[in-house]
Amino acid sequence: MSENPLLAPIHGITLEDYSAACAKMGSGLSEDQVAKALGVEMPVWQEANLLWQERMKEDATYQVVTLFGQHFGTADQHPKFSQLQAEVSAEASGYIEKIKTDKDFYQELEVARQVAYDYGLDGASWIADQYGISLGDFQIAASLWNEQIHRDIAADSQKYMQTQAAYKEKYSQKFANAQGGNVADDIEF
Repeated sequence: MSENPLLAPIHGITLEDYSAACAKMGSGLSEDQVAKALGVEMPVWQEANLLWQERMKEDATYQVVTLFGQHFGTADQHPKFSQLQAEVSAEASGYIEKIKTDKDFYQELEVARQVAYDYGLDGASWIADQYGISLGDFQIAASLWNEQIHRDIAADSQKYMQTQAAYKEKYSQKFANAQGGNVADDIEF
């Protein structure tokens, strides 16, 4: 089996480096911090960033995208980024850790984010405002929990659906109350 040429490093930046860099930028690091962590000048990082995106578009096998997702989820373990975190409050740091280690908390916030969108709010921004969890950290958690959640659904889909429905009801009520109630709340039959 031949090595996929689309997986070759770009300017010394491997797909694992690139994936971790993207995750960390999504978690609040600047491009300058990422370039410095990778040991390259900003123009080199910017070109590698564009070229990795192009490779993902070119890859008909989806191997690059698949590996990108796997590496994205383990960005905190990447040697060049493991000690590099965006500045966040201690409270936000606790929530960021919790969403990566507590599946129920992740699933609740996943539903809350969607319900926020349903109520016309930016769900990702609502999560960031309420918990200090950036979209990047949320996506890292999603990649960590995805497989386990699929196993849970396969094992007991009814329990999964009931839990999701309870979270949806909780957050629907929360957002409706914040907006003065649902349209039909005052109609009696």
